[in-house]
Amino acid sequence: MKKTWWKESVVYQIYPRSFNDSNNDGIGDIRGVVQKLDYIKSLGIDVIWLCPVYKSPNDDNGYDIADYRNIMDEFGTMDDFDELLAGIHERGMKLVMDLVVNHSSDEHAWFEASRKSKDNPYRDYYIWKPGKNGGPPNDWEGFFGGSAWQHDEATDEYYLHLFTTKQPDLNWENPKVREEVNDIIKYWFDKGVDGFRMDVISLISKRPAYADMVSPVFEEVIEKQYANGPRIHEFLKAMNEAVLSKYDIMTVGEGPGITLEHGLDYVGEDRDELNMVFHFDHMFLDMGDGGKFDPIPYTLTAFKDVFNRWDEKLKGKGWGSIFLGNHDFPRMVSRFATDGAYREEASKLLATLLMTMRGTPYVYQGDEIGMSNVSFESTEDYRDVETLNYFKQLWAEGKDPMDHIHNAHKMGRDNARTPIQWSGEVNGGFSETQPWIRVNPNYPDVNVASQERDERSVLNYFRKMIQFRKENPTFVYGDYESIQNDHPQIYAYRRWDETNEYLVVLNFSDQEVDFSPIITGLELLVYNYDDSTEDLLMSPWEVKVFRVHD
Repeated sequence: MKKTWWKESVVYQIYPRSFNDSNNDGIGDIRGVVQKLDYIKSLGIDVIWLCPVYKSPNDDNGYDIADYRNIMDEFGTMDDFDELLAGIHERGMKLVMDLVVNHSSDEHAWFEASRKSKDNPYRDYYIWKPGKNGGPPNDWEGFFGGSAWQHDEATDEYYLHLFTTKQPDLNWENPKVREEVNDIIKYWFDKGVDGFRMDVISLISKRPAYADMVSPVFEEVIEKQYANGPRIHEFLKAMNEAVLSKYDIMTVGEGPGITLEHGLDYVGEDRDELNMVFHFDHMFLDMGDGGKFDPIPYTLTAFKDVFNRWDEKLKGKGWGSIFLGNHDFPRMVSRFATDGAYREEASKLLATLLMTMRGTPYVYQGDEIGMSNVSFESTEDYRDVETLNYFKQLWAEGKDPMDHIHNAHKMGRDNARTPIQWSGEVNGGFSETQPWIRVNPNYPDVNVASQERDERSVLNYFRKMIQFRKENPTFVYGDYESIQNDHPQIYAYRRWDETNEYLVVLNFSDQEVDFSPIITGLELLVYNYDDSTEDLLMSPWEVKVFRVHD
């Protein structure tokens, strides 16, 4: 495998609306990020991934872009952005932005022209179809519920929107659209941006038949109909050749519908498409047939199997991304571990997993202090369009959303979008005024300021683990093998190369577990209990990382 900076990097994801409010209007902003650059650097971060800050009407919090070359007023100005980019580079870090080009906003100039008439030059920038039998062209559903088609009276046709009605899908079959996208990418690279996370990039090539849905299970529809379309690799190769390959940058594609079967097609080192993708095999484990708000139990064995299979698939041929949470999912400690009595130990355990796997690790803002899910008592406190649509759907079905609000508590996207808890002061130190979404009420107990002062805090453990990864490149490039994979409570694996071997043992349970692999010569290097010993009697949510000596 070629050694490169983006394989050795640790990425920190910023959701700017919830990160830090510099002007006390209740909304995080670019200057708020500038104020915290030294903090981010202190974590050991190499790359910042900044969620969209482009001009947008904010129907989906910035993922509906009205102008790809301008900054949203709420977030600041292009001067602020330039200062942020310079500040990141001065500190030896890099900046990756979000590229959202499966769809634009319906307030983008292209779409405003496109909807005027059927012969408008921009008509073909989007996907328009006549209705069928008095309704939409087919029975496709959007990711956020409801029909994926919106009728437009001006021309009596429907446009496709796989997300909200204000996010019309771009028509990548049109070469002009592909040229426009290349120009946007080049604009930001010429400014000095170091890469892109490409939003739902697996969806840009549509299947020409536009046939009805193949399955009532939405996950199957995503994989078989919405994603991995017939021209996806042609489009990505052409983008790489025209723009990406001309710069020393990194790319990571968000890949709904990308399974093991397709993974290497996107990230194989011989493919010249993307550096990495985010697949969702582990992120869908706890979703029932009804999707996100139909949570089901899953086993640790199933969780391990996802990591094992992907590592095996990519080994020596492509590169992976390691993540357990982002702005679209619940908090990682609440979802994959526990946010009860063992929240701190469990947060450290997940940090250890992130930093000892093969692939580039991604840390979502707030996870470094063990931020957890929030249980808002009222539907009025929710802001996320996906969650609000869920509540609307329940009303439409004659159900009271309050009887199902526990599903939003468990799975809603707003869990990850509550403001960062900087201190125990009002609003968690995020803003002096009421934030756009309420702060998690546990902020007096879980915040950066108190953890800075505590050498045993989750925050300082994250710093230690990031440093540990950098000092031991075996964790970046070395081989990987899961041990006793069918163990229901322990996730244990070896990492090794020609110079070092390590054993990582993680107890994913509230119970004490006696784990006894036949491995000798163990030297304990990393642990999350003060009284950890070199044996393998594992306390609840305990971590032990050993060097293995011959």
